[in-house]
Amino acid sequence: MADPVTSRSFCFPQGRSPKRILVIATRRIGDVLLVTPLLRSLRLAWPESTIDVLVFKNTGAILQGNGDVTDLIEVEERPDFDQNIALLRRIYRRYELAVSTLAGDRPNIYAFLASKKRVSLIAEQDRNRFLKRRLNHGWSLLDDVNTHTVEQNLALARIMGVEQVREVVPPSIDMPIERLETVLGFNPRKNAFVVIHPYPKWPYKQWTLQGWRALIDWLVERGLNIVLTGGPAEEEREFCRDLAVGRERRVFDLSASLSFSEITHVVSLSSAFVGPDTSVTHLAAATGVPVVALYGPSNPVKWGPWPKGFDRDSSPYRMYNATPQRVGNVCLIQGVNLPEKCVPCREEGCDRHRLSRSRCLDGLEVSVVIEEVERSLNESGERAVK
Repeated sequence: MADPVTSRSFCFPQGRSPKRILVIATRRIGDVLLVTPLLRSLRLAWPESTIDVLVFKNTGAILQGNGDVTDLIEVEERPDFDQNIALLRRIYRRYELAVSTLAGDRPNIYAFLASKKRVSLIAEQDRNRFLKRRLNHGWSLLDDVNTHTVEQNLALARIMGVEQVREVVPPSIDMPIERLETVLGFNPRKNAFVVIHPYPKWPYKQWTLQGWRALIDWLVERGLNIVLTGGPAEEEREFCRDLAVGRERRVFDLSASLSFSEITHVVSLSSAFVGPDTSVTHLAAATGVPVVALYGPSNPVKWGPWPKGFDRDSSPYRMYNATPQRVGNVCLIQGVNLPEKCVPCREEGCDRHRLSRSRCLDGLEVSVVIEEVERSLNESGERAVK
């Protein structure tokens, strides 16, 4: 029988704020980005506090330029003995409050070592849940299906009596127009362009190469430039190169060339963004530009891009919708619902592993994507520069 208790509150005395706070967000890049509403809430509630964030190495770049963060502490995903000792020396009892955005054992151990006062998410099915309830002064039950990750993280603010600010804060950097022109290969203020991030980390989230090619050709015919973004992995770079071949006058391949903060700046000047379920799509949604997101197995209720300005304590999206879901600046297109009615299956592809394909995305028709991209461009009032 499920435990009816879903949270326990913990509040600092009225008028008093914790001097030093550690927020633990040791997950993937996109997860770290979706912690930023919690960071913004804590910063506005306690403007004088030091707020450090513990992240895995190479994920902290998504917080570049974030004024809500005092310092980043990086740890290896699988630290050895010496690395654990170094982390222990850095965090042991140095904080007045530790906030874990994860329900796992290791984040809770980090919180226990860092502070005498702790708040955490707790998984209902966790065999150690009763111990974690005793170790944490405040906690909220993890809902991994029906609660959006932004709202799940903000539940920690709520149980601390902190007003929730539903704003995903993308990384930021100042880029002079001359630098932008050099990077892009054209003047972004004179030539309208669309940013496409075609390649997610895992194949089960991928749309087809043929689909991306057809979309790009349609955008080029419309008179738009295309900027391709991507990471440094060779297969990702090859995918972007294949999309640019024969289209070099209009398609600019910047894969592995931009930091997250630079991507944010470029996206903010674009007419629209198109991408799959990936951290860059979440980043793009936070800029406020029109975003068309292609989702297959992923649960949009939990992981859909948070629209800029969306301020409700519920997910922006339904689990499945036969037609694209439009909320604010985001249009979320789900893959073809197969005869088994499996979209979203919330699994890692049809073969249930990260390297498998997803038939729902493989069958997503180009015409559906083009129609929604065109609608997004038209509704935003953007026009191609011929």
